[in-house]
Amino acid sequence: MMRRILVGVLVGMFLILLGGLAVTQFSLSALDGPGRLETYLATKAKRFLVARGARSSGGARSVPPAPSGDPVSVMRGQMNFTARCAACHGYDGRTPTDIGRALYPRTVDLGSPAVQQYSDAELFWIIKHGIRMTGMPAFGKIHSDEEIWHLVAYVRSLAVPSSDRRKSETRE
Repeated sequence: MMRRILVGVLVGMFLILLGGLAVTQFSLSALDGPGRLETYLATKAKRFLVARGARSSGGARSVPPAPSGDPVSVMRGQMNFTARCAACHGYDGRTPTDIGRALYPRTVDLGSPAVQQYSDAELFWIIKHGIRMTGMPAFGKIHSDEEIWHLVAYVRSLAVPSSDRRKSETRE
């Protein structure tokens, strides 16, 4: 049943895309920004597939339970982030580098509402498995599940705007 729904969604998106291509010019260049229809469809498909992947993979749970809220987790995640992720997402996680801005799709601000709307399990899944054809690599072969959970904790810490974070750090 789920397979039929997925096929129906994909066929529908394909037909909408074909209709949109008849009206607009299509480009494969990563220099050109995507059209509204392409952005909408790609975003919907990505959200659906990430949510599905985070729920289960082949009938087995693909996301292990999160560890207890260790206060050092964000710091550990930031250290791994700086070593592995900052080259595209920027050292603050909010300002993509030139490389990140040259990717297609563009690297996102990890503190943005669009990213923060993902559940912890979905963020874990994205970091562990990556997302094909986006520039987001899979870190599941080089990071343990615990290290990936630390990265999730760090990404969650970016939800607070950096100016608010600096104010709270100076108060402590």
